[in-house]
Amino acid sequence: MKSTEWERIIVTDQAGRDVTISERPQRIASGYYISTSLLLALGCQNRLVGIEAKAEERNIYALAAPEIIDLPNMGSAKDFNLEACIALKPDLVILPKKLQEPAKALEELGISVLLINPESDALLQEAIRLLGSAVGEEEKSEALLECYEETNEKLAASIKNADTPSIYLAGNSDMLRTCPGGMYQNTLIKSAGGRNVAEAIEGDSWAGISYEQLLNWNPDYIIIAAEASYTAEDLRSVPELANLKAVKENHVLTMPSDFEAWDAPAPSGILGKLWLLAALHPEAYSLEEFQEDVSDFYDRFYGFTVDKELLTVS
Repeated sequence: MKSTEWERIIVTDQAGRDVTISERPQRIASGYYISTSLLLALGCQNRLVGIEAKAEERNIYALAAPEIIDLPNMGSAKDFNLEACIALKPDLVILPKKLQEPAKALEELGISVLLINPESDALLQEAIRLLGSAVGEEEKSEALLECYEETNEKLAASIKNADTPSIYLAGNSDMLRTCPGGMYQNTLIKSAGGRNVAEAIEGDSWAGISYEQLLNWNPDYIIIAAEASYTAEDLRSVPELANLKAVKENHVLTMPSDFEAWDAPAPSGILGKLWLLAALHPEAYSLEEFQEDVSDFYDRFYGFTVDKELLTVS
């Protein structure tokens, strides 16, 4: 859609706020890595004028749009730099839902702000559709959503008659932190035909547990979150965990992070489901199928070629 074709729109963001966008955004600032990655999938890299801190640590940026790494940064959700954002003179800012106070300050200056909160499968898809409308890339957002629908159908068909192994997802900062039922990662486990041993824990953020609790759960598999500060070998070497079924059967795996953290509610989080499906149910979904699906996804939505040899599930 060209700017001359744009009609003033009002969208409702994921904080329930009605946001008016009078013209097609040409200067977009994204203060959240999930929205930045999504904007790349929507082909908006040339319209970005600022992004979140630590962009150099995001492999997906280097692969898909290395030019954005050196853009001015606006800090993080924990330490957002309002002044830096204002200095960019954006006409649209995208922030995580928790940054409602900075959003209010920006709107008082006449800057449109969208707050997103993609903390579940449904909310991630809602965020995709929301951003597609806000930046005038509805066709690309619908194509991404169609890919999600097709992949979820493939997942459902693959696990229909499969066993349901128990899974403990170990957090990236501490192996004794895990995902309760309210987190996106719980959906990832279920979609791949697993059962999250911590599903009954309430909340939507990482929860601390004890060795005793983990031993009581005795999961079939331990999956270590992407970008963890420790390795599978570190976990297997903990004396208190030596008798766990997953440890004894060498079912301790680390979620890949060569491209993006596939256990996060980012656009490529759908690939995390496929990786886990291939790991848990290789008889239903082969490594070769997984490699092909990942290659197709990144070629289609991010425009780069994947080295398939990097894609393993061990």
